[in-house]
Amino acid sequence: MSAGDISALLIALREGVEMALVVGIVLAYLGQTGTMRAARWVWSGVGAAAAVSVGFFLVLLALQAEFAGTMEQVFEGVTMTLAAAFLTWMILWMLRNARHLKAELHRGVEAALERGGAAWGLFALVFFAVVREGVELVLLLYAAPGEGKLLGTIIGLAIAFGIGVAIYAFGRRIDLRTFFTVTSALLILFAAGLLAHAAHEFAEAGILAAVEGPKLWSTKAALPDNEGVGSVLRALFGYQDEPTVLELVTYAGYFAVVWLLWRSGLAARITPEPVPSARPAN
Repeated sequence: MSAGDISALLIALREGVEMALVVGIVLAYLGQTGTMRAARWVWSGVGAAAAVSVGFFLVLLALQAEFAGTMEQVFEGVTMTLAAAFLTWMILWMLRNARHLKAELHRGVEAALERGGAAWGLFALVFFAVVREGVELVLLLYAAPGEGKLLGTIIGLAIAFGIGVAIYAFGRRIDLRTFFTVTSALLILFAAGLLAHAAHEFAEAGILAAVEGPKLWSTKAALPDNEGVGSVLRALFGYQDEPTVLELVTYAGYFAVVWLLWRSGLAARITPEPVPSARPAN
């Protein structure tokens, strides 16, 4: 498995579990309320969200093909910056709102069923919840450094699907609090690496060249960032064997901003509601 596959696995696993939770909560509630006949609209929403996500990926590839040289570096830098921003927002949002996710989805399903137009209501509820995660997944996978991300993406999504089935079909208890805590910490490091790499791209394009500064040290001989363990660390956490002042300041500055957001109360500890421990009745 390549370095790109490892980072893709982490991203796909986290995003996939969030999608599986949304779909699983909705389906479980339909089962509990005896309205499983509406489940086809849930799966229609999932399918439409997947189609939009694939379309977004094709748009990114088409845009990349239009750029070359400096403009390509700028495009990559902008994409990495956006990916880091979306990822950070997603992590902080989940830390603050995970405990309310189940109740909010239940209210959405109830509202859709009560209005009479349950079909489109359920479709829209699931579509917008899943497409957000799908587009985010595509953006992160596209921006992540490294090649050969397909295998890691497939494995990550397959594990996420398995977790969803284990929870909502077989009533297995899984420690989601620990899962979200660990993956959030890893993805914060990943986002910091993305932003540092974006700064490097902007410097290469000449936009930040004046403030790039010299290389601070070199670990190329002991741990090169283009092979072996070094390439894995680069794909996951933005490791550079010859970091510049700009890259180090960007990396450290990102952590300072995230820490301030965390301390300011925009994020809270993860305390998601207990997941169902028994298979819902149909």
